[in-house]
Amino acid sequence: MTSRFQKVAVVGAGAVGSFYGAMLARAGQRVVLVGRPPHVAAIERDGLKLDMAGRTETIRIDAAATLEAVRGADLVLFCVKSTDTDAVARALAPLLAPHAVVLSLQNGVENAAAIARHVRQAVIPAVVYVATAMGGPGTVRHFGRGDLVIGALDGGTSGAPGRAGVLQDLVALFGAAGVKVTISDDVMAELWSKLLVNCAYNAISALAQAPYERFAALPEIRELQALIVREVVALARAEGIALAVEPSLQAVERIARSMPAQLSSTAQDLARRKPSEIDHLNGFIARRGRELGVAVPVNQTLAALVKLVEAGHARSE
Repeated sequence: MTSRFQKVAVVGAGAVGSFYGAMLARAGQRVVLVGRPPHVAAIERDGLKLDMAGRTETIRIDAAATLEAVRGADLVLFCVKSTDTDAVARALAPLLAPHAVVLSLQNGVENAAAIARHVRQAVIPAVVYVATAMGGPGTVRHFGRGDLVIGALDGGTSGAPGRAGVLQDLVALFGAAGVKVTISDDVMAELWSKLLVNCAYNAISALAQAPYERFAALPEIRELQALIVREVVALARAEGIALAVEPSLQAVERIARSMPAQLSSTAQDLARRKPSEIDHLNGFIARRGRELGVAVPVNQTLAALVKLVEAGHARSE
């Protein structure tokens, strides 16, 4: 286990944060989960239940309901919803140790830069490929994958002095916990590729409340996804990000095979009548499309429909 990271704090310990916190804790790492009070209370009472590979494992792990728990952490896994990034980063800044590293495990392409506007410490973007869901307070369910891609926020693997060493230490830390981490020389292109996949799945899964395996069975949905892919690729190119259509279509097809039972995070949010991250997924594509003059009507339509559902939830409360 690398000596750089003696204490890990997970900020926003929902499904993704709880999974990675659990993996690190079961490998012997000192971890504290910062989450909602019901989740924290269940963990303190019964431990964190990790439902993975057909069995449920109880993991003893520290948990807290306030950000004060990050004091003294060498590594912070930043897992809050994209809509909360600015507020949480601002609140986190005075609590961070000078040497701390912040690893953004979030959807979207803007979060790491948003965090870096508020904190002086190193901020590392991560592309997350995992299928998880909350099984109730104190329980996280794993459906597939779990690998990460990381890189320097400023491009390349060198960046600030010592940044390459930080990336290698993260590979070692997670590798010891059974989590594969790959270092990318162009993590922004990787983030855009993940955003493209999210745009092709999240809103459709949410509106239909359908798992990914059902997408591949319907030619109409595959055609819809292809339209989404072409729009995101066109916008990425306008942003100076080198994405290609055919590899992107193949990446979308692979997700249905590797995560067949997964409901998107947006689908899970709508099912719980919670605000989603749609403004940072298809909604982000719609906004940047307008700003850059790139037509993205399919993404705009999906974002509007998810917003319509969310508005209906708000009216009924």
